[in-house]
Amino acid sequence: MPNPSLLILPGDGIGPEVMAEVRRIIDWFGARRGIAFDVSEDLVGGCAYDRHGTPLHDDTMAKAQEVDAVLLGAVGGPQYDNLDFSVKPERGLLRLRKEMDLYANLRPAQCFDALADFSSLKREVVAGLDIMIVRELTSGIYFGEPRGIIREGNERVGINTQRYTESEIARVARSAFELARKRSNRVCSMEKANVMESGVLWREVVTEVHDAEYPDVELSHMYADAGAMQLTRWPRQFDVIVTDNLFGDLLSDLAAMLTGSLGMLPSASLGAPMANGRPKALYEPVHGSAPDIAGKALANPIACILSFAMALRYSFDLGDEAARVERAVEKVLADGMRTADLMGPEGGTPVSTTQMGDAILAALDASL
Repeated sequence: MPNPSLLILPGDGIGPEVMAEVRRIIDWFGARRGIAFDVSEDLVGGCAYDRHGTPLHDDTMAKAQEVDAVLLGAVGGPQYDNLDFSVKPERGLLRLRKEMDLYANLRPAQCFDALADFSSLKREVVAGLDIMIVRELTSGIYFGEPRGIIREGNERVGINTQRYTESEIARVARSAFELARKRSNRVCSMEKANVMESGVLWREVVTEVHDAEYPDVELSHMYADAGAMQLTRWPRQFDVIVTDNLFGDLLSDLAAMLTGSLGMLPSASLGAPMANGRPKALYEPVHGSAPDIAGKALANPIACILSFAMALRYSFDLGDEAARVERAVEKVLADGMRTADLMGPEGGTPVSTTQMGDAILAALDASL
C-alpha cells in the first residue's frame, strides 16, 4: 500500500518558518513511529506570483487535486498590496478552496489551560473551552453573482450577492452533525433568518437534514449577531456551531481570540470523499503571514503543527497520533515554553520558532 501523500505549500512571510517545524514532526513520525508520508512541496501566494506571475500555477493546482491532503502555511504581504485583485496572493488560496470544492471549514477554538489568562475574558469563562465552528466555505456572499462595483448616476455602487442552494446548505449541515456525534452531540446553527431570505432557507434545510438523518443530535438555532454576543458572554455553552461563509468568517475569528492567541489555532477545509473514502482536504493555521516578524525566528509554529494534527485525524485516520501531537503541545505550554506572541505578565521561558519545535519533539519522544 502506498504511503499517504501530502502536498506542502509554505507560502509567504512566516509560512516557510512554521512549516519547517511541521516537516520535522513529519520526519519524527517516519523515524519513531514507522508512519511515512510521501511529501511534495510547491509554491502558493506571493512567492508563486514572483515565480510564475500567478498566485497558484495550474501544475500546483493539479497536484493538490491528486494528493491525500494539502498543508498550507500563509499567504500575502505588503509588497503585493497594489497588485490587481485577480492575482493577489489570497486568490491562490481561494482557488484551492473553490476547485477542490472544500465546502466545510472546521475551525476549532480550544483554550489550553496554561494560556487561559491570555484571553480577554476571565479565566472562569474560557478555561476548558473546546468548540468547533463549521463554516460553509465555497458559496454565499463571497462567491455569489452579480458582484462588482458599478456606476449609477453620479455615484459608484458596490454589489455582492448572498446566494445558497439547498444542497450547499445540506452538505455542510451533515458535516456539522457528523462532527457533533464524535463530540458532545450538540449543534447550534447560526444565520439571520429574521432579515434574510437566505437565512430562512438555511434554517429550514438544516432542520430538515436534522429531522431526517440526525434526530439523535441536539439542534438549536440562533441569530448570528446573538451568537456573537453569546460567544463573548458564555462560550462554553456551545459545542459545534454551523454557519454560512460570511458569518463563519466573523464568528470564527471572534472565537479565536477567546483562546488568547491567533497563533495557536489550526483549521481544516474538507470536501467530498475521494475514491479512498477520505475527504479532499486542505489544512492551514488561522494566522496570517505576519511579514513584520518573518525571518526573525519569532513565529509561533503551534497552529501549523496542530493543523498537521488535524490532517492526521481527518485525512489519515490516525486519531491516536493526532492526540499524541496535541498532548505534546499541551505539555510544552504547561512547562512554560513561550514564543513571543505568548509572553505575558506571568512570564515563562522565551523560545524561538525552532526552540518551540525542539520542545514539542522532545515531548513527543517522552510520549513513547
